This record gives sequence, C-alpha cells and structure tokens, in this order.
Amino acid sequence: MTEVPDAPSWIRRVGVFDLETTGVDVDHDRIVTAHVGLLDGDGRELASKTWLVDPGVDIPEGASAIHGITTAQARRDGRPPALAIAEIVGALRSLLSQGVPVVAYNASYDFSLLDHEARRHGVARLENPQPIIDPLVIDKAYDRYRPGKRTLEAVAALYAVNLEGAHDASADAVAAGRVAQAIARQYALPDSIDDLHTRQVGWARSQAASLTEYFIRIGRLDPEDRLDGTWPVRPPRDEGERQRR
Repeated sequence: MTEVPDAPSWIRRVGVFDLETTGVDVDHDRIVTAHVGLLDGDGRELASKTWLVDPGVDIPEGASAIHGITTAQARRDGRPPALAIAEIVGALRSLLSQGVPVVAYNASYDFSLLDHEARRHGVARLENPQPIIDPLVIDKAYDRYRPGKRTLEAVAALYAVNLEGAHDASADAVAAGRVAQAIARQYALPDSIDDLHTRQVGWARSQAASLTEYFIRIGRLDPEDRLDGTWPVRPPRDEGERQRR
C-alpha cells in the first residue's frame, strides 16, 4: 500500500476506547470490561486504564466464551458498575476536553452502550462526544466495494496491524487506534479532526441506509424496518421511535 505523503496531524496523539459486554443489545446489555488509553504517533500506548466491572447481571456463557470473563469472576473482582462507569466516562471526557480524538471500532456500539449504562446508573453522560474516529466507518467510506469481512481482526490484518488476544478490551482498543493511524497514512483523510468527525456522521447514516436496503432485498429485514445510522451515539430505542413518528 502506498502512503500519502502528509498524514493528518491528529494521528500523533489519539485516545482509544473499547468495551467487552454481556451481549450486543446496546439498550439492555452491560459492561464487563473497558479500556481507555492514549497512543503516540507510532502507535505506542503512553497511558491506559482497564476496568473489570461487576455488571450486576449474569454474564451469558456465549459472552464469556468470547471475552473470557465469567459471572463468578466479575462478581468477585469487578468494580461496582456505577463507580466504574463514572470513571470510564471521566477518562473519556478528559481526553475529549483536551481535543484528543478517541478511536473506537464500531463506535456507535461502544458509545451507545456506555450512554445507556450512564443513564441506568445515574452517571453524568457524555453529551455529544466528539471528536470520535471510527475505523469501521472510515474504511467502508474509502474502500466501499472491497469484498470480505469488516471485523476488527480482518481490517487489522488488511492494514498490517498486529492484533493478539482479540476480544480483550485492551488489545482491541489499541489495535483499533493503530488501524485508524494506518488508514490515515493510506488515504487522504481530512487534517481537521472536526471535519472528519462531521463526515463520519454522514457516512454512517449512508452506510446504514445501504445495508438496510440490502437486508430488505435478501429478506433479513421487513420493508418497514430500518437500521439506525445515528453516530456516534444512538438514542434509546423508545426515544428513537418517538423521534421517527
């Protein structure tokens, strides 16, 4: 792959964020582990913190098989959810308040689930978090017609980013940050991080609309259903339904 001569300046310092959870429903599932870190321009992690959280509910065996955390372990060693969520939100707020962009792969999942957890536990939410960098959204925008999977593991391999221990919040967060930096060296992304954030809002909406059409065509969605392309934080399902009426 040929690198662009002048990569955007924001790649020199990026935050990274990832969650491992009890499931994939952002409205109802809970945080099990979280990682927030800071990378330099070479992808080295300068600072980081990882949380193990007692989600307050049983962790399904299927989820434990993916990230390796059992209900017993979380109950024994995990932090109370309200305290952990307040610390996670605080760490992200600190980065964003300094203008440091935060990378999250499939950001609308992690930031939406965190938002629901904050609501659930009475923690002050991240209001309109930005600037956010989502390598999944950007990769789809710049290499739209590439066949194959778009999982973090697949995209990391494509951009020659090492990912050992996938589905560990720390490993996934750091790999996502390095993928974002690799994409920025590959394509002519905006140098303005605020411009990039705004463009991702539109790209995510368009990508959801395109995927909706495809799913309807193959019978995976009913014609009246739509995927929510709101990015980076989707509203609660009942609130989103009210807004569409």
